[in-house]
Amino acid sequence: MKIAIIGAGAAGIISAITAKRLNKNIKIDLFDNNSAIGKKILASGNGRCNISNTQAGVENFIGENPNFTSYALKEFDYKAFEKFCKSIGLLLDIKETNKVYPLSNEAKSVVNLLENELENLGVNLILETKVIDIEKTKNKFTVKSEDKEFKDYDKVVISSGLGAAPQLGASEEGMNIAQKFGHTYNLTYPSLVGLHTNFEQASRIQGVKKEANVSLYLDGKKECEIYGDVLFTKYGLSGFAILDISQHAVYPLSLYQDVQLSINLFPNINRNELLGQIENLFKTLPNSNAVLLLTGIVSNKLSPVICQINSIDKETKAKDINAKQIRSLINTLTNWRFKITDTQGFKHAEASGGGIRTDEVDNKTFESKKVEGLYLAGEVLDIVGNRGGYNLHFAWASGYLAGLSLAKK
Repeated sequence: MKIAIIGAGAAGIISAITAKRLNKNIKIDLFDNNSAIGKKILASGNGRCNISNTQAGVENFIGENPNFTSYALKEFDYKAFEKFCKSIGLLLDIKETNKVYPLSNEAKSVVNLLENELENLGVNLILETKVIDIEKTKNKFTVKSEDKEFKDYDKVVISSGLGAAPQLGASEEGMNIAQKFGHTYNLTYPSLVGLHTNFEQASRIQGVKKEANVSLYLDGKKECEIYGDVLFTKYGLSGFAILDISQHAVYPLSLYQDVQLSINLFPNINRNELLGQIENLFKTLPNSNAVLLLTGIVSNKLSPVICQINSIDKETKAKDINAKQIRSLINTLTNWRFKITDTQGFKHAEASGGGIRTDEVDNKTFESKKVEGLYLAGEVLDIVGNRGGYNLHFAWASGYLAGLSLAKK
């Protein structure tokens, strides 16, 4: 039996290893358009490789049908993943947040050990080869690159991901090929990504970082709230809280809904208590500059901008601030609204949302329900995980189940 796997990322690599271990007579060609395997693995966790999460569950995934992940997460849970890692010589380190990293704290060690296992098993790597089409004639698949044809495959796995991080070779080519076989897809969008705002003074506060509550409003209705760090940038907003909430904001934005974020810079202080503190501050030091006094509460960059938003001149004394202006200040500090206008795009996204519709794929084998012998695994499917190792875990789990099925005649 001869198998082609398109995409040497997490899903493609583990499907090749799993299938070859179960059936050594299989011939497997693993294609990738990069010069080496696992480019996205190398980039994950800022090079430290947040490889999995011990608590991966359906609730950590987004898509048309997140329940599609349930069987894979059950069959290939963290214990199964740990066992696989040990089988290739990879030891793991679990952080307090349930995030999992290689004990070496280096993504390169993960890729090196995976590559070593592929070599030991005799998986044939066909690198620097961009697959542009796949055809099926009778019961055999032909894989076409830009200048060559590879023929007579009994089964094919599309595990080439979607468009996030095109600088690492990512593209939607796999999804486009699946369409030719009759598959449909949901609109793709960058996920876990920075967000652009219409705030004209963004450049004045770039670099400011603050723990905050971030609430998402779609067409004026509050959808969710996330606590975490917010980083103000020249284009708008970033930081972990923003990346997390982007998963709920970007798709509605692509549908032209009104998307706004409310930022509470003081989530651990009662609004009235904050009001009292500022009133006392201004009464205690009435002849002091109001902008200067506020730097005792917010950063030097934020204070003048927040005052300007609330029509407080930079030379205004504390004693000249009236009750209405103080209430307005409190509203900005606890409910600072930003209209979202765009994202940082696929180039700066950690993952892609949307993709091939999951109701067209068997969730136990990851074989296409439309074409026998065609499999789809990993990010190419309409499943995207939260930040924290969930996306990689689903890639491992889906690729593993595909590999089990590939090994069967």
